[in-house]
Amino acid sequence: MKQHGFLRYTALAVMACALVLLPSASYGKQKHPKNDGRGGASWLVKEVRHELVMLPYYGVFDNLEFRIDGNDTVVLSGQVTRPTLKSDAENVVKKVEGVAKVVNNIEVLPLSPNDDRIRLDAYRAIFSKPGLDRYSMMAVPPIHIIVKNGHITLTGLVARQGDKDLAGISANGVSGAFGVTNNLQVEEKGKAS
Repeated sequence: MKQHGFLRYTALAVMACALVLLPSASYGKQKHPKNDGRGGASWLVKEVRHELVMLPYYGVFDNLEFRIDGNDTVVLSGQVTRPTLKSDAENVVKKVEGVAKVVNNIEVLPLSPNDDRIRLDAYRAIFSKPGLDRYSMMAVPPIHIIVKNGHITLTGLVARQGDKDLAGISANGVSGAFGVTNNLQVEEKGKAS
């Protein structure tokens, strides 16, 4: 019985990794944007996003964002729970071909046992709801829970407006949280989920 649970967990982990890595396999086959005549900005955005998502300690309680300034400067922003994740993000982006400069504006969230408790309670409240539980099965769940000084901010991308609303309502029910800001984006209807 114990072995069966381990095998099921291992199979789920392998499938999740395959889903993340499968689309990224084509990136290595692309030519550098300066050599192939296509727009370099979209290529650079894909490469930077891929490198950030593949960071080993990037998780549901972190939020990494970036923008491209000019043709070769990447400005990192967001919030992370570990200082090492901030430096790791900068280091992997510096290695992307075509990036000349990285500006690291990532905020390291303060250490707080109360914030840690709120993070876990918010995670349980959100991902235990039918309909939202499917997001927790992804390698990096698209709903990110950022907690700073007792305040919860939800960021990321969900498929439907109902998912956004349910996540916000669930986070509002977390005991000890001072407030909730729901910055979840809803996927456009024209795109497949």
